[in-house]
Amino acid sequence: DTMRRVVRQSKFRHVFGQAVKNDQCYDDIRVSRVTWDSSFCAVNPRFVAIIVDASGGGAFLVLPLHKTGRIDKSYPTVCGHTGPVLDIDWCPHNDQVIASGSEDCTVMVWQIPENGLTLSLTEPVVVLEGHSKRVGIVAWHPTARNVLLSAGCDNAIIIWNVGTGEALINLDDMHVDMIYNVSWNRNGSLICTASKDKKVRVIDPRKQEIVTEKEKTHEGARPMRAIFLADGNIFTTGFSRMSERQLALWNPKNMEEPIALHEMDTSNGVLLPFYDPDTNIIYLCGKGDSSIRYFEITDESPYVHYLNTFSSKEPQRGMGFMPKRGLDVNKCEIARFFKLHERKCEPIIMTVPRKSDLFQDDLYPDTAGPEAALEAEEWFEGKNADPLLISLKHGYIPGKNRDLKVVKKNILDSKPAANKKSDLINAPKKAADASNTQNEAKLDEILKELKSIKDTITNQDERISKLEQQMAKIAD
Repeated sequence: DTMRRVVRQSKFRHVFGQAVKNDQCYDDIRVSRVTWDSSFCAVNPRFVAIIVDASGGGAFLVLPLHKTGRIDKSYPTVCGHTGPVLDIDWCPHNDQVIASGSEDCTVMVWQIPENGLTLSLTEPVVVLEGHSKRVGIVAWHPTARNVLLSAGCDNAIIIWNVGTGEALINLDDMHVDMIYNVSWNRNGSLICTASKDKKVRVIDPRKQEIVTEKEKTHEGARPMRAIFLADGNIFTTGFSRMSERQLALWNPKNMEEPIALHEMDTSNGVLLPFYDPDTNIIYLCGKGDSSIRYFEITDESPYVHYLNTFSSKEPQRGMGFMPKRGLDVNKCEIARFFKLHERKCEPIIMTVPRKSDLFQDDLYPDTAGPEAALEAEEWFEGKNADPLLISLKHGYIPGKNRDLKVVKKNILDSKPAANKKSDLINAPKKAADASNTQNEAKLDEILKELKSIKDTITNQDERISKLEQQMAKIAD
């Protein structure tokens, strides 16, 4: 009750949610009935992707945002998995690239055509194989290009370089029980996980070590969630021993006691947290609930402030959360959800009422843009970088289509500002030298590879002729 008694100043006190009209929903969709606590829906400024029921395999729909109304039964799907799809995640640095994890133990990465699908897509750009049990979680790195994390029911977390299709980090000995969720921190240097053994762990994936962990984060046996906030604190949802739903806030530097812990209600759906780092608002969507509760996180007690609840009649099967750059800033929209019913997907718009038509810069600080701050290789070598921010003052215009490729960055970008004249004169030369050595190294690599392929062919030729001779002898 203390959360609600105090009336405090906040520009988000009057945030209200509104479901769109019927003709702006996506209708006649057979939403997946798999029993798995993921959100089943992923959205970005171009597309909404929804995991659907599929006979004899796993599939998800990818619809351009404007394709509302009834979706035809024959509408093409992304259907390359041989088992049900459990989780999907859009790449934050390319609005046409999406990853999916499935019961068939694989992760697949797909390139969606610019205007959506006209035919069903069965060929992924890359298949990532390394898990021995179903893959229930996929999560892209927030700031490094082509870095993808997957977690499976083999209790392993694998971090992939999608640009090369390799597993570069395998954390297979840190969890003794099922992993409920994984969350990257703001710059992608750490992950936090919630697990069935009631522990929340903070892990440095590149050092492959547990930085800190908390036992019995929530006493109850039902599934938990843990996510990183922008300031480095951790927000968790779970259940008390009496099966009440709880939320808590933790400082990873001292996990003895929570900064805040609140009991909510006795419903049994898992609370999925959706977090907006720009406004510090957390939206809690319970699976099977018909409401979205939202809270503001601040530095002053009680730290987690209840704002309001959006209620509707129908329970939600899953939920998609639009990145900030996909919102309508002219309507003071601060969040948009895509709520899954049994047979449809319904957008819900959260707005802060304002009288003025001008751009409200207090509601829209610069937000994470679609450019990656690091290349995969740089991150794996130990570099960190915060997201590259963009202003939403004139709305966000999606850039041109980029295919899934690895692009080398200009070496000058990472050099400290040149002060001396000689530095300025030498800089282009150094850059040219560096790119020459890079090219030479690449050439060497290609030549080596060619040589090894030639050797292999020669060996195989010899083997074939030997086998032919043996066959001839047997025939004689």
